[in-house]
Amino acid sequence: MFQADRRDLSCQPPKLASPPDQQDQPRLVQVPGPDGQDMQFPDIWLRDNCRCKECYLPQTLSRLPQLWNHLDTSVRVMRQSVDVDQEVLCVEWSDGHASQYPFSWLRERDFSSARRQRYLRDFYRPEQKLWSGLDFEQVRQVFYYQELITCDSALQQWLHHLAVFGVALVKEAPLDMDVLRRLSNRVGFMRRTTYGEEFSVRAQPGASNYAYLAAPLPLHTDMPYFEYLPGVTMLHTLEQSASPGGVNLLADAFYVAELMRQRCPEQFRALCQTPVDWADIGSDGDLQFHNIWRAPVINLDAEGRCVRINHSIPQRDSHFSVPVEQVRPWYEAMATFVGLAHEHSCRFKTTPGDVLTFDNLRLVHGRTGYDDTDRNVRHILGAFVDWDIVYSRLRVLRSASVTSRPPDAP
Repeated sequence: MFQADRRDLSCQPPKLASPPDQQDQPRLVQVPGPDGQDMQFPDIWLRDNCRCKECYLPQTLSRLPQLWNHLDTSVRVMRQSVDVDQEVLCVEWSDGHASQYPFSWLRERDFSSARRQRYLRDFYRPEQKLWSGLDFEQVRQVFYYQELITCDSALQQWLHHLAVFGVALVKEAPLDMDVLRRLSNRVGFMRRTTYGEEFSVRAQPGASNYAYLAAPLPLHTDMPYFEYLPGVTMLHTLEQSASPGGVNLLADAFYVAELMRQRCPEQFRALCQTPVDWADIGSDGDLQFHNIWRAPVINLDAEGRCVRINHSIPQRDSHFSVPVEQVRPWYEAMATFVGLAHEHSCRFKTTPGDVLTFDNLRLVHGRTGYDDTDRNVRHILGAFVDWDIVYSRLRVLRSASVTSRPPDAP
């Protein structure tokens, strides 16, 4: 419990977590925390995030740009006080400005390691859990179409599972052409590509895309030739081949990448650092296109974590714009990647009414070949939703569920 008093600290300098003569160390302002441990905030961050009407616009939930027209990065706290009764931190700055910060707002932005990790895991993006094909039966979770259309809690669970494991199966969808559109609208909206908003995957004479053949489709990511890669792939089975073929193949390529990082780090680096030319040239209806994007197979973020896989044998261009000495090492590394992806893949066959949903940045997918005749047709309808839209919807759903939860609920 906070005591109802006001501690005036104007006669002493703000508490610093490091000696003031260490200019390369952050100057930290300490604030009482709810668990008895002080929270710490960099002074320049506090100044940047002042909540007064001169610095912040509540209706847009955003800072105003005036400070950044003449930002003094040497700004310091001249006086600070803590109103424990009102739970407010008050700061007077060396640039003559005064700021107030509610404790509730500060708690959510505490720079402690535990708070930062909790925010990143619970609100920014759920922590991913990688898996091998042997784990697929434990990883796979079934959701039901009508519940996703009518129930927000079911929708939240589906999107969360998809974010964590990269794959989820929706069952009992009607055999209608608007199923994917209705699902997409529950999340946000579809992603349009050069093949339209929705695309039919079935054997076609004179097909302009390798996926439209009945031949085996090797493991791949969809559309690696786009800089802005479609995030979530949704495949609705309308008709399924009665032949033994048409079996789905899936592998968690992030899991494969981590295996390579541990077992063969030089090959892992080759796939992270060698740019590859990905291309799609052709037409769909009246639209002609020539898409090219250069990027490595394994893409890492600033902290070294996998964030995107590019892989498609048919859509890897014959142009390879790298020095010749990088070519053979890349092929050797890629052979290892493909071999591990097959080794750790899973196999299953969808039935009419199933909607297979998966992370197109993370998983590689394919299928076995199948017989295609007038009486033995395989018809899959596909669409994409971008991860930005999925995560936005997931946060809105989570915030709504937290707001509606009774005060004594866990």
